Amino acid sequence: MSAQKILNREGLKQRVAAWRRAGESITLTNGCFDLLHVGHVRYLHAAKQLGGRLIVAINSDDSVLALKGEGRPLMPAEERAEILSALADVDAVVIFPERDVQALIREIRPDVHAKGTDYTADTVPERDVVAECGGRVEIVGDPKDHSATEIIRSRIGPRRS
Repeated sequence: MSAQKILNREGLKQRVAAWRRAGESITLTNGCFDLLHVGHVRYLHAAKQLGGRLIVAINSDDSVLALKGEGRPLMPAEERAEILSALADVDAVVIFPERDVQALIREIRPDVHAKGTDYTADTVPERDVVAECGGRVEIVGDPKDHSATEIIRSRIGPRRS
């Protein structure tokens, strides 16, 4: 079941078109999702509550490396996609190679682009593209007290005696 949720760009465009024909709205969210944690789960659940179908776009391995630096990602994109696709709130997962999600927004024209609480509506990097495509930005999830980078640094990184 969850493998059917992992799509390439063309497959995603076809799935979005079918959902739209059925009268469904589209919510897009994106991120590295390098180490899935409770903050991600709460964020994705809140994004799903906006209504319609939830698409999660995840950065490719090269994109994560460029954004996060050496040693990242911890897991390959295919595994990150499989984990996310297993969540009930997620309707589709796509891996994108770009450093940002603007090209994908232009391709699928989501009704809503959901971002986490580490952003405000004014600081979402893709906000202008979302508006240009007729969508709106929504900030969702709990306060940003969870971070894969912080978990790696504090719990997995070198321990001091």
